[in-house]
Amino acid sequence: MSCRSDVSELSFRSHFLGRIRLYLELIRFSHTLFALPFALLGAAMAWHEVPFQPRHLFGILLCMVFARSAAMAFNRWADARYDAMNPRTAQRHLPRGLVSRASVAAFTVISCVGFIASTLLFLPNPWPIAAALPVLLFLLGYSFSKRFTSFSHIWLGAALALSPLAAYVALTGSFAIPPILLSLAVIWWVTGFDIIYACQDTDFDRQIGLRSIPAWLGIPGALRISALSHVLFLGVLVLLAFAYPSFGTLYRAGLVGVGVILVYEHILVRPNDLTRLNAAFFTANAIISMGLFVIGTVDIFLL
Repeated sequence: MSCRSDVSELSFRSHFLGRIRLYLELIRFSHTLFALPFALLGAAMAWHEVPFQPRHLFGILLCMVFARSAAMAFNRWADARYDAMNPRTAQRHLPRGLVSRASVAAFTVISCVGFIASTLLFLPNPWPIAAALPVLLFLLGYSFSKRFTSFSHIWLGAALALSPLAAYVALTGSFAIPPILLSLAVIWWVTGFDIIYACQDTDFDRQIGLRSIPAWLGIPGALRISALSHVLFLGVLVLLAFAYPSFGTLYRAGLVGVGVILVYEHILVRPNDLTRLNAAFFTANAIISMGLFVIGTVDIFLL
């Protein structure tokens, strides 16, 4: 009897862990590396002015995980029909039937509730809970943007750019120029690499009637716009060095490294060769976000 019970428990545990893994893959949990470091850098700016509290760090982590999970799951739910038609995305979880639309919708709702509940950790600051619903609507709204605008890349950039400013406001209850500049930099950074990523769907988007910069201008023109976006990203980071006195020599040296990585990213992707796009999209940008967080935080607190 005990043996059967142990086998049943092991089977349940294996099934449960397998479902968790499916949903983590569904929402590309590893891509949290893109936005989380900037949220933490915004928090570091705040902690330079207000006392550190562990519950605030916990709140930022929870808000980031829940907000991103809600946005990604909703995106998969909203785009399920297009994903099934696109050879590049036909093997995703919903088109393959690994998860149901109802379960993804439920996961989205749970994530939204988790995000709103997590903002309570910042009380008595009223800003996070007051802004929670508008922020969620903006994040979820991105999933429909390709239906009516070629500038959905900027919408995605603005969605991720909320994280450093939101973290700063959640901790201080006020706005300031440095976190605003950091958020502006994130807009251009994400816009640039999302245009690159969208190049692989240029023909499909045109055929189906979805909008994007590559579908509008073609891949060569889109890559030029992407490069311009990254020039603006680097330019805003340079401006931030002058606007925020706590950023010193290390931060400025780090910007040289960021510039080198951006050049490398654009060398990897050519109009007639997108085979190295994943390296340009994930690896290079993960290094940029993590690197800026590390050098920025070290400069703020240790130098």
